[in-house]
Amino acid sequence: MPLFLLGLFIIFVGGLGSLISSRKAVLASFIGAMGTVVGSIIAIIPTFQVLLHGKTETLRLNWSIPSGSFFIQIDAISAFFLIPILALSAIVSIYGSEYLLAYRQQKNLGVPWFFYNLLLIGMSLVVVARNGVLFLIAWEIMSLSSFFLVTFEYEKPAVRQAGLIYLIAMHIGTAFLIVFFILLGHHAGSLDFDKISGVPSSLANILFLLAIVGFGTKAGFMPLHVWLPYAHPAAPSHVSAVMSCVMIKTGIYGLVRALTILGMPPAWWCWLLILIGATAGILGVLFALAQHDLKRLLAYHSVENIGIITIGLGVGLLGINMNSPVLAVLGFTGGLFHVINHAAFKGLLFLGAGAVLHSCKTGHIDSLGGIIKRMQWTAFTFLIGSIAICGLPPLNGFVSEFLIYLGVYKNNIGGGFEAMIFVLIVIGSLSLIGGLALACFAKAFCITFLGLPRSECAQHAHEVGFGMKFSMVTLAFLCVLLGIFSPLVIKSAENVILEISPFQLQDIQGELEAASTILWNIVLVSLILFVMIIGFSVLRKMLLRDRIIKETVTWDCGYAKPDSRMQYTATSFAQPLTNLFKLFLPTREDVSLSKGIFPSKSAFHSDTSDIGEKYIYKPVYRLINLFVSKLRWLQHGRLQIYVLYIALTLLILLIWKLM
Repeated sequence: MPLFLLGLFIIFVGGLGSLISSRKAVLASFIGAMGTVVGSIIAIIPTFQVLLHGKTETLRLNWSIPSGSFFIQIDAISAFFLIPILALSAIVSIYGSEYLLAYRQQKNLGVPWFFYNLLLIGMSLVVVARNGVLFLIAWEIMSLSSFFLVTFEYEKPAVRQAGLIYLIAMHIGTAFLIVFFILLGHHAGSLDFDKISGVPSSLANILFLLAIVGFGTKAGFMPLHVWLPYAHPAAPSHVSAVMSCVMIKTGIYGLVRALTILGMPPAWWCWLLILIGATAGILGVLFALAQHDLKRLLAYHSVENIGIITIGLGVGLLGINMNSPVLAVLGFTGGLFHVINHAAFKGLLFLGAGAVLHSCKTGHIDSLGGIIKRMQWTAFTFLIGSIAICGLPPLNGFVSEFLIYLGVYKNNIGGGFEAMIFVLIVIGSLSLIGGLALACFAKAFCITFLGLPRSECAQHAHEVGFGMKFSMVTLAFLCVLLGIFSPLVIKSAENVILEISPFQLQDIQGELEAASTILWNIVLVSLILFVMIIGFSVLRKMLLRDRIIKETVTWDCGYAKPDSRMQYTATSFAQPLTNLFKLFLPTREDVSLSKGIFPSKSAFHSDTSDIGEKYIYKPVYRLINLFVSKLRWLQHGRLQIYVLYIALTLLILLIWKLM
């Protein structure tokens, strides 16, 4: 624990140092990034020790706050979530030190670095807090610091709107968490997690629903996700990576921690999580498919990947409910391993999108194209991230989804009708998510990087500097390593599953060993195919070495010189699929058709609204606004009247207390 606290202290000092030296932009960025890197490396050492050896580190100090205590602990669950938080934040900070320098003439760079480091401290304290009051304080630090990062470019109206939506959503979730901890503390007589036990089933059901809303708002469960497609595009790209890849996972952590406190899950908890995951996964990728902005597309894919994680948790809980070790172990392992995998490949994709935005000054997909020739490093790493997020072997995104498939398949061999329904929902959902994700990233990569430039900014694109390339290459390397060495990595989850599930260590180890054997075979076959592809490529080059090779354009329907207007756009590429699912995608199309014998121009524009925002939040907001407008007569603008309101309120409370 001393090393962990020392690491957090260094991170705070780095943020404070960058704030003090904010007049010198380069120095402020260097101090902020170095504080994050050094502090994260120091803090991650005890985290790995806890995860690998199964021991816990605890610190409990007295605190004068009512019902509060400074009680922190690193156990296997906390360690599993701390590793991606610390590792990704350190890698991304190197990227941010170069990315933010583009704003050094307009912005004080010490401020975003201070809040970035404070965000990292808040996330770390959330996953180690073992007292309800301390947890809520850390949760609020995390929410407020990320709000100031989202509103970095506050002079833009869209950014201010995104910040307001994010702040409201976070505090709605926090309100549910406050009720959650009040009820839990009232039952146990303490808000220290180790003193809470024996929660009755009636209370546990209420607490579970409160946790779903409170933690689900942060995680991005449908329809609580509406802040994501606003906040992630508004924030600086390295901040978007941290928020999307690790900050929203604190919601998943909170849900997992709540499940360990609430006891044996009834079947409806499991099915609710599976249905929430399937809904978020399918709708998330559908809305991503309809997007025109690269970062907004990635934001919706965060909803999709949270859905996959939630499906895994639901499958694991169902394994506990059915007393099935194979279902519990592989479900939890797949869901939790996807937490780490998503941090790697989604962080890489957000950094790639940021590099495109940094170079081309736009993230609008239809304004890009052809930049692979000018941004080869960015294009190559973005391609690796795209393959990983689509769940293709042998990269890491495949492994976590495969484990959920494997658990469901092995558990339901020879099952009856109920088993068939279960298999249909889980495997059908994951298959549909994977297929749609493949189509979406074929669109995102090909329209962005291939073909001809569609705008002046794409024609003058340039590769980013060393710091940004280093971060992208590092994450791409991690995507490959986590896939190839996944049979070894998943074994590190045994202590986590031991804390979540009631099964014995030997049962958990047996299931993980069997899954590792299958994964080794998949990795081996994938590597053989990769070697064969390389071998045939070398052989082809050798055979053609002494021959004359001519290159020409493909058949272009009689056009002598194809241009960028003849290419697929992001809209036209995705339109067959968006039309197929138009029941869930309320798309508005504006069409201006060409007229006359010699038409001058035509235009087409489509915009897909979020169904949660359109059919839930906007109507509710209008009702609230209508109700509040009826109370405007209370607002006179006179200080004496307001003092009278306060006095009357205090008098009523006093009378109520004395009765």
